[in-house]
Amino acid sequence: MLPSDPIFWLFAALAVTCTGLAKGGFSGIGMAATPFLALVVPPLQAAAIMLPILLMQDAVSLWAFRREWDRWNLKVLLIGALAGIALAWALAAYVPDALVKLLIGVITFVFVLNHWFALARKAADTLEPSAAGGVFWGLVSGFTSTLAHAGGPPMSIHLLPQKLPKMVFIGTVTVYFAAVNAIKVVPFFFLGEFTGAVLLIAGALMPLAIATNLAGIRLAKRVPEELFYKIAYVLMFLVSLELIRQGASAILWR
Repeated sequence: MLPSDPIFWLFAALAVTCTGLAKGGFSGIGMAATPFLALVVPPLQAAAIMLPILLMQDAVSLWAFRREWDRWNLKVLLIGALAGIALAWALAAYVPDALVKLLIGVITFVFVLNHWFALARKAADTLEPSAAGGVFWGLVSGFTSTLAHAGGPPMSIHLLPQKLPKMVFIGTVTVYFAAVNAIKVVPFFFLGEFTGAVLLIAGALMPLAIATNLAGIRLAKRVPEELFYKIAYVLMFLVSLELIRQGASAILWR
């Protein structure tokens, strides 16, 4: 039976709207989705509800951006992500979500400030992305995506400084997270989180998920490239503050 609480559906709609816009290209805003839903249901259940929705939105975005993505970046990121997901699955019982959120929030915060204030602009302009760096940030992204649903910032730390063409950046992020989310089905299945109620709620939210996904794609295609990257860095900064707030609050009040 579907929940009758209107507050639940309000927060669920906000969560789905965030992921829809994120899958359209504004990936930073998607970080707000699971925290929104976790305000009204347990965090793991919130993540389980969102995963089928993310898979549907991934399919829509893959069709929209299927021609524009960077093969080399995907290869190095996904190699690391596979290792990160496996590591997170093995350590899930020992690593607090709060600590993961705090650490990745601090790393992202420093990364964005470094970009804005050009503390290392000269180095950033002369160094090409390395395979080792891509594998490392892919590992961190896979690990944090599995444990704390915070895979976007580490992946962006690898991609954003490359200043890829806007549509190539969006397409690469789309393919990357489509693969990561598909892989994450395995641990969620074995954790027993895909209950009948969870799948029923996810199904009820699918029309909104598709509509907001299409809206996000249309918006991202219309935003000029320079403005798109400015928005991406602002979203990363806001996400870093939210991750720091969530992680620090959970640790201090534990």
